[in-house]
Order: sequence, then structure tokens, then C-alpha cells
Amino acid sequence: MVDLSTRYLGFDLDSPFVVGASPLADDLDRVRRLEDAGAAAIVLRSLFEEQITPPPSRFAVPRRGRRVAAAAQEPLAPPRFALAPEEYLEHLGRVKAAVGLPVVASLNGVTLGGWLHYAQLLEQAGADAVELNAYRMVTDPETTSRDIETGLVEMVGAVADALLVPVAVKLSPHYTALPHLARELDRAGAAGLVLFNRFYQADIDLEALEAVPDLTLSRSDELLLRLRWIAVLRGAFEGSLAATGGVHGSLDVLKAVACGADAVQVVSELLRRGVGRLADLRAEIALWLERHELDSLAELAGCLSLERCPDPTAYERAEYLHVLQSWSERR
Repeated sequence: MVDLSTRYLGFDLDSPFVVGASPLADDLDRVRRLEDAGAAAIVLRSLFEEQITPPPSRFAVPRRGRRVAAAAQEPLAPPRFALAPEEYLEHLGRVKAAVGLPVVASLNGVTLGGWLHYAQLLEQAGADAVELNAYRMVTDPETTSRDIETGLVEMVGAVADALLVPVAVKLSPHYTALPHLARELDRAGAAGLVLFNRFYQADIDLEALEAVPDLTLSRSDELLLRLRWIAVLRGAFEGSLAATGGVHGSLDVLKAVACGADAVQVVSELLRRGVGRLADLRAEIALWLERHELDSLAELAGCLSLERCPDPTAYERAEYLHVLQSWSERR
């Protein structure tokens, strides 16, 4: 039998399949079915900074510069969260009691503040690890890239210092020097990086003159950005790396592992095709490894990373040039 085991955030997992933060773990029966289908770990949906210390101004739409109907200038109502903070802690405890897998709690926020004490409450409620989701859209022209990165590193350090369980950091790809940031997060105590946050964007309704929230599920072609940076970071970050966003088929999983991922987070594929899809993916990657005469997933792990590349920057530049020339060659 092919060995699919891996190590992620200090946990020995029997496969790289982690169910990412989403509504998938909201129902205890479905959580049990995820375990039966082959999930190696489960991340709960996010608990947001705004739920714990809600600043009303966060949801106000500024009037300055608007040339739209008066309705569009009204304050934007706070969203309806699925679980209140206290309910989240209770649900975490129930999920932990229902399965034998590592259960990871997700905290979503961007500033230092009192809300971070919830990381300790999550640990006390049974979380085996905490995933910090640092999703931030900067609109203030006075805020520098140094400000953003320093604030993130301080936030991660504060949480890592307060907890005994490992802390993973879910990042966006929009940092100017990601390898340097990864190293700073490593020094701050991050046990893992989850790459990358998907950049959700609202559409525009021109008749109503308002932004319309529209959450679209991921596609496999989104994985390419993750593969590139996981391959780069494999040698720059000492902790675990997980790919999230664009993992849909067995080949997506294998590519991520080959580039250096210790785990893959799957959400959209399970929302589209059901929990049982996990069992199919496990069987498919085992079959692929057998066909290529590999006894374990570990034999594939990191073989396409840039960890041993003498000049990763030159390699990436050369790859970029080849891609630009590939269209005429393909024709």
C-alpha cells in the first residue's frame, strides 16, 4: 500500500488533505463524514476580529467623492455571522469531541488588540492549532508596506507567544518581498504558512449603483500562483507550507507536494462535488504514485522546489521569458 503520510504543523497526518476554513465543518454529521472520507485535519470557519471588537466605522461607506444615489451613501450594515464568538467556542469543543483529527481554529483579523485574547480561548476550547487569516485591503495612502508587514509580524508574534499550540498564518500573495516576510514570520513563531488567501471582490450593480457581494468558488488555474511561491519558499521558511486555492484534482495535489507543500487545503471541490470527493482524491493520488513506482508521497515531496537551485531569481526570470515565448511556439 502506498504511504500518503505527511507532517504538517507538527502533526503526523495520514495524508496531505486538510479541509480548509469554510462552512463544511459547521455540521457535526458532515464533520464525521469528512473524517470517514479521508480528511487528515479540519480547519473551522473563521472567527473575525470585527465580531469580537466591532468598530462601527468599519462598515461605513464614505461620502466624499461619491456621485451616486443617496442610498449608496448609507452605512453598510454589518454582515450576519454564522457563529457568535461564544457559539464558536462551543462548536469547536463539539467538533473536537466528534473526530479524532487535528482541529484547527481560524482567527481572521489584521490589527493588534484585545480580540487576540480569543486565541487563548480557542486553545482552551480544544483547538489543536490556530490559523491566523491576515486578509487586509489597504486603502490609506499613508500606510507603507513596512507598516503592513511589521504589524503582521507583531500580531503573529503576540499570538505565538501566548499559545502552546502551533500557529499557522494564511497570507495573501500581495507582498513585495514574500521570502523576507516568511523568514520574519518564522522568527516570530509561525509554525506554518497557508498560501494563499483568495482575493474576493464585489461586482457592481449599475442599476442600483451599489457593490454586490459575489463569492465564487476557485478553479484549478488559480493553483499556479501557489505552486510558484511554495517552490520559492520551501527553502526560505523552516516551518510547514500548505497550498490553498485551486486544489481540485489529484494532479493538483501532486503538483503542490512536488513543489514543496506539506499539505493541501480543499474547499471549493468539496462544496461542488460533496464530501465523498476526498476519498476519490486519495485513491487517485495513490494510483498515480503506484504507476510511477513510488512507494510514498514523501518521495515526491519538494522535488520541484527551488530549495537547491543556485539562483532562484534567475530561474524565475528565465521561466518568465520562456512563458512569454510559448504562445508562438504552441501555434
